[in-house]
Amino acid sequence: MNCQVRRSVFTTRDPAEGVAVLDEVFAIRDVLMDRESRFSMDLSATAVGPVSYERVRLMGSSATGRTDGAGLLRVCHVTQGAVSAISAGDRFPRTGPFLFPQRTYTSWWEDIEAMTVAVDPAAAEAHARGLLGDETFRLAFAGSRPVSAAMSRYWLGTVTHLGRNLLADDEALASPLLRAELTRSLTTALLHTFPGSFLDRSQALPGQPRAAPAGLRRAVAYIDEHVTEDIGLAEIAAAAGMSVRGLQAAFRRELDTTPTAHLRAARLDAAHRDLVAADPSTGVTVEAVAARWGFTHRGRFAAAYRDRYGRAPAVTLRT
Repeated sequence: MNCQVRRSVFTTRDPAEGVAVLDEVFAIRDVLMDRESRFSMDLSATAVGPVSYERVRLMGSSATGRTDGAGLLRVCHVTQGAVSAISAGDRFPRTGPFLFPQRTYTSWWEDIEAMTVAVDPAAAEAHARGLLGDETFRLAFAGSRPVSAAMSRYWLGTVTHLGRNLLADDEALASPLLRAELTRSLTTALLHTFPGSFLDRSQALPGQPRAAPAGLRRAVAYIDEHVTEDIGLAEIAAAAGMSVRGLQAAFRRELDTTPTAHLRAARLDAAHRDLVAADPSTGVTVEAVAARWGFTHRGRFAAAYRDRYGRAPAVTLRT
């Protein structure tokens, strides 16, 4: 397994062992529960770079615990049972995804199944700085609920795709590009789903300036030369000598597309070349080629490929 992918599975019926794991994985301390009541914990966790994904099932008596949320970015979605958190008099929702507060809070739960996603705060802030083009930006969240029902669905769709289609696929996760795209897409979803300084700043930015065509040419050349590398908006903008917003405006105005769409198209072209050159008798698969070029969703890759080349990628591989 790739050294950047870490997996663990834990099951216990011992409350003391369960409490120790809650502390180690979720930083929940001072747990109070009836140690004489039935108890069971099932936990699976996968970490990829700065992102971790957990599914947990806690059955038994209700329990409470205290967490210092400073320095943690963890979103929870309860799929069964009930959980709540209270901090400084605020109550947080029992249903739907919610961001645990970045301060000390007390949580309560009873017979729950939940999935949680955590992102390293430093990585999230670095990504936000790249998107905003501001190396001095400080990331802080101001609320636990998604900013809208649409963004709640967006977040859940992103996380569901992550857990169902990517994290169980070791072949896909072997691709550095796919791992980078996974981190980038999840962190982008986090920044846009929950209220905070990133949304305040991005909504307050002035109108997009017109950029010189030379900057656009530098951006396109950089994408073409670095298509195999882990690059995103921040790196492309820096190579072009432009702000992120200026870069996006230039691509829309001159090419009727976006920098990320142009990057995806360049990688789609590269995947097409690999499929044309591949010998299927050697075991090459469409899924492996797609993952090599950072495409995290097989169905979307096939649809994009068909739109661009007029045939399914499997047909290209076979001919």
